[in-house]
Amino acid sequence: MQAIHWTEQGETRSARWHSESGNPPPKRVQVADDTMNADVAYRLACEGTALLWRGDFQNARQLLQALARRADHKKAKGGKGRKVAPAKTPASATEAFHLHRQAQSQRARTLAMLLVPFEPGYRIPLRRAPDVALACNEAYGRGEDAFVISLRELQGLIGAHEWRKAGVPVAALGERIHPHYGVFSPVRGEYVQLVADAPLPKGALELAFDIGAGTGVLSAVLAKRGVKHVIATDMDKRALSCARDNLSRLMLDDQVELLEADLFPPGQAPLVVCNPPWVPARPNSSVEHAVYDTDSRMLRGFLSGLKAHLAPNGEGWLILSDLAEHLGLRSRAELEEWIAAAGLIVLGRLDARPVHPKASDASDPLHAARSSEITSLWRLGIA
Repeated sequence: MQAIHWTEQGETRSARWHSESGNPPPKRVQVADDTMNADVAYRLACEGTALLWRGDFQNARQLLQALARRADHKKAKGGKGRKVAPAKTPASATEAFHLHRQAQSQRARTLAMLLVPFEPGYRIPLRRAPDVALACNEAYGRGEDAFVISLRELQGLIGAHEWRKAGVPVAALGERIHPHYGVFSPVRGEYVQLVADAPLPKGALELAFDIGAGTGVLSAVLAKRGVKHVIATDMDKRALSCARDNLSRLMLDDQVELLEADLFPPGQAPLVVCNPPWVPARPNSSVEHAVYDTDSRMLRGFLSGLKAHLAPNGEGWLILSDLAEHLGLRSRAELEEWIAAAGLIVLGRLDARPVHPKASDASDPLHAARSSEITSLWRLGIA
């Protein structure tokens, strides 16, 4: 348990520090209220001084929006006529990716410097503060002590709570999936549709494994297609809870067995499905583990262990975007070498182009790579 310390009204105070992304507590903390100027707040945040809010909650939200605008539109300060240095043009897609991630990380650090206090029972002791007890209970469990959190993280938690209530429509299911806080939402429907369309191998109607269950969406698709028994694994307790909730909502919990495991359950299956993180890079928060995976740990683990868990004549379905290839982070040859080294062969491949907004957003720093991206379902068999 980490603590945050500050001085207020001449007294040294402290509270538990909470950060889902694992950020350490700020070393410099200044109490702030409604009199805080946005320019001053932005300067302090950039310098690493956190602002513990004691004013009106809604004013804190407005200040955070002002900080975001300043972070997104940095302007040179000084005398009239001073020019802004032109932005560096990336030499490659790989450099563009790293610069983009660096900018995202810096922006997140700056905006995380506006803090709000919590009292026991998830009560925010600020004027016009919302009741967030239910959202916090869903994400964190029972709240029995005071703590301090960044307002930006709190807003993400509130947004996740609303998303969980409303659910996300999944065309391949004809139903909604309700993502929990910290569990990646199936907003990109093309990869789910690939699992819905691929021809099932012989014997798959009896048993299939879903490696990395997440929200449970792929297990639900397999169960809807008639697979009698799906064993879905995940290491994340939030993901398992989320999948359990969704499968119960869809009345598919009798067909799907959830298991806390690193990759594979015991035994073999005629069909083993895996949608690992697509980009080999270090995640900066818990939810990013579904997108970023250092050194492709899950992808390589799935490939190296698949042969031992495939029934004779069975298939492994690897659902993977080639975005990493367009970014220069992993080559197609490297992926094919891993497949061959695992004693596997490619039986076929189904491809789909993304339809999410960033794929057609020319202002996106990674537009060149995103516009060429293809998501594939690789049908793998034993060599």
